[in-house]
Amino acid sequence: MNKKLKLKSLSVIAILFLITAVSLVPFLWMISTSLKNSSALMAVPIEWIPKKVSFDSFVKVLKELPFLKSLMNSVAITLGSTILTLVSSSLAAFIFAKFEFKFKNLIFILFLASMMVPIQVTGIPIFIILTKLGLNNSFIGVIAPSIFNVFAIFLLRQYMKNISNEFIEAALIDGANLFQVYLKIIVPMSLVPLTTLFVINFMSYWNDYFWPLIILTDPNKVTLPVLLSKLNTQYATEYNTLMAGSLVSMTPILVVYTFAQKYFIRGIQEGGIK
Repeated sequence: MNKKLKLKSLSVIAILFLITAVSLVPFLWMISTSLKNSSALMAVPIEWIPKKVSFDSFVKVLKELPFLKSLMNSVAITLGSTILTLVSSSLAAFIFAKFEFKFKNLIFILFLASMMVPIQVTGIPIFIILTKLGLNNSFIGVIAPSIFNVFAIFLLRQYMKNISNEFIEAALIDGANLFQVYLKIIVPMSLVPLTTLFVINFMSYWNDYFWPLIILTDPNKVTLPVLLSKLNTQYATEYNTLMAGSLVSMTPILVVYTFAQKYFIRGIQEGGIK
């Protein structure tokens, strides 16, 4: 029996290793391409390991393109959107989890139903509203729609429902108001799902291309995905420069995940159990 279990475990490990290796192929190709010069891009057979390593594409990204400016734009928009999502979603989740009011379940069902509507459908009315408010071509116009994130509300609500009401009742008896209960009890006890959502939303907003492309028309305000897309033109594509820029743009995501991976994995596990 033990031999069968060991054989089964080894088989599972081998399959997972194979899947991991296959999934890494595009990433390895991206690294290889970023280190090639223009003449080696279309070489046949493909040079997985460049015969002549060149860092010209990285130099071009950092010197010839407004890369650092776009990087700072992406950081500002991503952090602003992520923080706004966490604050608004945690407040809404607190209300749905711990308060009773008329049509509560119906409103929550409508919230969940809105997840089925893609941004391409709601983009036009949101764009019209932001334009009338004078928020077009501004960072606020890009950040503002992140105030409504149904998935974040759903995940936090499921977690907060498991927080004992005795903590809230004790705080209210001690004279705390509802906002103090939220800030000093609910938020600290929901640190794990909040960290998980921070990582998920940071990656989502960082890689977002559609919304910044629509709202931002000033070249000095574009984000990294929009800037890198300009390297892919109708008549030619600088693949080595594009891959170099993509690699550099991945750095903030890797840094965030490195510091938050402990809470991220724990949040996914606990969320699945609950």
